[in-house]
Amino acid sequence: MATWSNFNLQNGASPLMEQMIFFHDHTLIILLMITILVMYLMMNLFFNKFINRFLLEGQMIELIWTILPAITLIFIALPSLRLLYLLDELNNPLITLKSIGHQWYWSYEYSDFKNIEFDSYMINEMDKMDNFRLLDVDNRIILPMNNQIRILVTATDVIHSWTIPFLGVKIDANPGRLNQTNFFINRPGIFFGQCSEICGANHSFMPIVIESISMNNFINWINNYS
Repeated sequence: MATWSNFNLQNGASPLMEQMIFFHDHTLIILLMITILVMYLMMNLFFNKFINRFLLEGQMIELIWTILPAITLIFIALPSLRLLYLLDELNNPLITLKSIGHQWYWSYEYSDFKNIEFDSYMINEMDKMDNFRLLDVDNRIILPMNNQIRILVTATDVIHSWTIPFLGVKIDANPGRLNQTNFFINRPGIFFGQCSEICGANHSFMPIVIESISMNNFINWINNYS
């Protein structure tokens, strides 16, 4: 939850989101080191009495400031490419969920089960005062934890974006196109997200809510829903 004392990324609820947070911290340390070095050199150049108006070239310094940034970029690029490939990899999903964006709500279909589909609308804060404002919905997505989930995303009218920051998932919902991604929820809980593509007047009022439960409870939910 966002508070004045919490300006960090949201806690990861999937292995890939945890890896993305590690990569963020790794890159931030490199950027901090570069910033400190550049500021130190600038201060030394500004506040000294030494000048060299006749310096035309310095091959050694040019070689150094070409090789060092290249090495730094390698340390950033390699973990970044590894993470990009991991995000696109599908590992034998147990369940396939289809998400369809509308103006301005989401509808869901569980492709592996018959007749399990529903619309998900934001709950009006006046109807239920004890929920998270502009975040809770009348029908949550129920998914089992510790299982690979595939999600197919599309839209019926304009471009939407299905986003759950806790899971590190952000995928566009394009009309006439089916996009897919996967995620793995490693703990129980309720995870909130929102449409992240400006899709019209009520863009801010189509939240996403995933409720992660154990496999036994998920099977009971499936049986009761049917």
